[in-house]
Amino acid sequence: TKRHCLRFTTVLATTLLSATAACLDVGFYDRTCPTAETIVQQTVAAAFRNNSGVAPALIRMHFHDCFVRGCDGSVLIDTVGNLTAEKDAPPNNPSLRFFDVVDRAKASLEAQCPGVVSCADVLAFAARDSVVLSGGLGYQVPAGRRDGRISNDTEALNNLPPPFFNATELADRFASKNLTIEDLVVLSGAHTIGVSHCSGFAGPTDLNGPVDRLYNFSSPDGIDPTLSKAYAFLLKSICPANTSQFFPNTTVFMDLITPERFDNKYYVGLTNNLGLFKSDVALLTNATMKALVDSFVRSEATFRTKFARSMIKMGQIEVLTGTQGEIRRNCRVINPVSATDDVVLARPSGFTGVAAS
Repeated sequence: TKRHCLRFTTVLATTLLSATAACLDVGFYDRTCPTAETIVQQTVAAAFRNNSGVAPALIRMHFHDCFVRGCDGSVLIDTVGNLTAEKDAPPNNPSLRFFDVVDRAKASLEAQCPGVVSCADVLAFAARDSVVLSGGLGYQVPAGRRDGRISNDTEALNNLPPPFFNATELADRFASKNLTIEDLVVLSGAHTIGVSHCSGFAGPTDLNGPVDRLYNFSSPDGIDPTLSKAYAFLLKSICPANTSQFFPNTTVFMDLITPERFDNKYYVGLTNNLGLFKSDVALLTNATMKALVDSFVRSEATFRTKFARSMIKMGQIEVLTGTQGEIRRNCRVINPVSATDDVVLARPSGFTGVAAS
């Protein structure tokens, strides 16, 4: 096996720094569940044959998992009662989908190797398989993640970068997860496949700030001037004013050129004023970011290679390993305290989310 360790530094006090290393291994399940990655791959491939939208959905789900409490499968936990989980936070609901694919993979794994493979690893494997199925480069996934027992909608709002962030805000948010500007630009390339709801770029304001680039932008015609006029006309035809209110499920492709192919056309579109989100266009407003965008326009091979590298790095954000967390038996529900107990959820002092008691 090949060991991957990332070192995370956390500020404990104004002058005290502490560093901890989290280690994952390629081939982690070789002895305990040798068919683990094959089972996940076959499950994702079957779902992909039925609906190619599975791929961008699972890549995004992995990203949204890792940015909140690290890659611990917490995005998979269902809301219980009035304790709202991550998956029901505005950045995730209704845009995250195909949780059932993870459920099917996990059920097959539990039948083959009960209590061995974490939901967090299932999601990491599924994201890699989704990249490959869409035409991207395959890569080895270091595994050994453990599942978290807390899922909190407020933490999703506070940690996930919204589509209206500028370059500085994006860089800061990624830096807080130990990711570089290059990682930011590379991982934004996931927008080469998949769709967005109209609410990501049009209509009124969302809970976190302004997103509208079509109707109420501060310009004479209300359209963001960094958006191609022809593209804006097309988007308006798909997302009329107040679409989010009356037709909340309307979606558009994020990559107008090759919307279902994992390639470098996202960057080509970006340099031709076809970036869908403010956060996409932001990559052209910073010299370092723009140089990276231009390099990926010139070389798809460079982008594919660096995307694989950044996905491996992202997949190690604040992971739980060893005896931390648990191996969830059902990805939607934390394990009961004992085999005979029902799942018990409680709200610790000062906490507003889903947690084990």
